[in-house]
Amino acid sequence: MDALQPVRGTRDLVGEDQRRHSHVVDTARRVAGLYGFDEWSTPIFEDTRVFSRSLGETSDVVSKEMYSFTDRGGDGITLRPEGTAGVCRALVSNGLTQSLPQKVFYAGPMFRYERPQKGRYRQFHQIGAELIGPGEPLADAEAITLGRDILRALGIEGQTVLELNTLGDPESRDAWRQALIGYFGEMREQLSEDSRARLERNPLRILDSKSPSDQALVADAPMIEAFLTPAARAFWDGLRSALDSFGVAFRENPRIVRGLDYYSHTAFEFVTDQLGAQGTVLAGGRYDGLVADMGGPPTPAIGWAAGIERLAMLVEGAPAVPVPVAVVPVGEAVLPVAVKLLQALRQGGVRAEMAYRGNLKRRMERANRIGAGFAVILGDAEVERGVVQLKDLGGGGQEEVALDEVATRVAFLLTR
Repeated sequence: MDALQPVRGTRDLVGEDQRRHSHVVDTARRVAGLYGFDEWSTPIFEDTRVFSRSLGETSDVVSKEMYSFTDRGGDGITLRPEGTAGVCRALVSNGLTQSLPQKVFYAGPMFRYERPQKGRYRQFHQIGAELIGPGEPLADAEAITLGRDILRALGIEGQTVLELNTLGDPESRDAWRQALIGYFGEMREQLSEDSRARLERNPLRILDSKSPSDQALVADAPMIEAFLTPAARAFWDGLRSALDSFGVAFRENPRIVRGLDYYSHTAFEFVTDQLGAQGTVLAGGRYDGLVADMGGPPTPAIGWAAGIERLAMLVEGAPAVPVPVAVVPVGEAVLPVAVKLLQALRQGGVRAEMAYRGNLKRRMERANRIGAGFAVILGDAEVERGVVQLKDLGGGGQEEVALDEVATRVAFLLTR
């Protein structure tokens, strides 16, 4: 019988892969906590409307990539393709729209049916941060700085560049949208099939097209800068000034867009040239209309998400595994003492293991196989005298240590 394999677009996180994954999450969680963000966990599946409202019925995610099904009760259910919509739904569901601001951090799996490629899977994982309530550009700058500081804490800030754009306010955006329809409408036949479909419905998304023919046309398309209202321009100026105050370097990229109407003002991406074509590692923007789409009151918000797989690929080496210590009992009679010693080491913060069976030779082979730094050897004679033999498996030395001092002595030797 053939061995079963993971479903296409999924993978197992084992050994170093899991350590890298956990390192990214733990680091992000720690830094987010310094900024006052609390961690939320929302369900992996939601009412399909949570995502069709937030992502738009005509978006590629909703129309082509969502894992949706009807459950036994007849309800439309979707595995979450992203985290922001669930956080906004949770804000409304838990009556927190009157307790603002809310600073939310999350981490977990997301699901999209798309072509697997480097750093991109059908079950993938994200960290994310949402700052809900403030409408000032300073809030946007702080959210972006949090992302920068997480990249810095992971040691990969130098491999990324922050690209920044404004989407203006609704008035600016409407004027820009009409200008884009006019511009692309005159060359409709030169557009790709996808962009022709987007022309009336969502012309901003043409700017983000990967089609070479579209990109040639996009180069001369009107940009938002010419359509900013005084209020939108003031917000844009305030954001850039606040980022300067936070010491965050950026470059302006007028091609960064968001296709949905609830996005406004800030759009940004941390990009890298280390991962091939899929260069975005952390991205977000301001979404002042999304909470209202979830049934809550109009509520300003800014947030971002980052792919854990891509971040882990950029991290230089997996975190080191603590050096283990092997407890090696000689004979069945000393097993109860060995177990107590094993637990004393663990309670003292030492990674400790003990083989379940075997003679001294086999147990020592096991100690070497797990990369133990020390072996704590005890037989009948040692137990009778209240001591153990502590063997340095790296240096080869050996010393006799009192039973009640083993945990302290080992912890000291491991930190030298």
